[in-house]
Amino acid sequence: MNNEVTRGHLLTEQINPASMNLDQLSCLQIVDVFNQEDQKTVDAIALARQSLAQAIDITAQCLSQGGRLFYIGAGTSGRLGVLDAAECPPTFCTDPTLVQGILAGGEGAMFKSSEALEDLPEDGARAIAHYEINEIDVVVGITAGGTTPYVHGALEEARKRKAKTIFISCIPQEQLKIEVDVDIRLLTGPEVLAGSTRLKAGTVTKMALNIISTGVMVKLGKVYGNRMIDVSVTNSKLLDRALRIITDLTDLEREKAQELLTASGSKVKLALLMHWKNLNKNQAQTLLDKHQGNLRQALDNTFST
Repeated sequence: MNNEVTRGHLLTEQINPASMNLDQLSCLQIVDVFNQEDQKTVDAIALARQSLAQAIDITAQCLSQGGRLFYIGAGTSGRLGVLDAAECPPTFCTDPTLVQGILAGGEGAMFKSSEALEDLPEDGARAIAHYEINEIDVVVGITAGGTTPYVHGALEEARKRKAKTIFISCIPQEQLKIEVDVDIRLLTGPEVLAGSTRLKAGTVTKMALNIISTGVMVKLGKVYGNRMIDVSVTNSKLLDRALRIITDLTDLEREKAQELLTASGSKVKLALLMHWKNLNKNQAQTLLDKHQGNLRQALDNTFST
């Protein structure tokens, strides 16, 4: 992309009339302006509901076939992808390679600005090659302003490798067109601080990533009702949550729930199946494996026999 091209026409770069006198406002007035503008993030998600659902569907299908999900971006957009990926192992007990975040500038860029690296499309392409992304993987390119060369280079390389591609930006399609499998536009309008896409654009992007990753994990059978039954029991908070899930869903007291959880190897899903169907750990694991780890399907199977 030509770095000399003006971007003033992009929605994320325009001037917000609601904050023209931002430097003259009281602290309370500043908070009120932000609060009023942030309401638009919820509306933006609602308008993108169809494309978000499509992203969940495509990603769940690929991951169920052994694929991986990659978020790729620069600056705030890239950091949000890394954050969402990092939350998947403790929340859903996923392998750290299942959902990964790729940030322009690497790990160091999480803590120190390296935004100049976003102008290199070849770096984005190299990142895709480095991870050996293939036809059963999903690559989500995140760029609030839509034009980040690093992201476009990555998506182009991913398409060459037959991976599924998803684009997330905060500008309308008429301002930038792109060939991808799912095109998600989160239109929150100009920022309170002109051009600062870590604000509304960052907020709505985080919301969208929450929906996509959680929705995918639901479809992969890592949720029962609205409980995270694949939670990784790695600290006291998560142990307490695991025990509450078991006691809430069964007739067990906490002490018995602890015994069951221990017998299951600290796996809530397995513990529930063991209890409900009176199975030992190995029997329950065999049944779960038969149903690709889906507890509800495993229960339905046993009920029908």
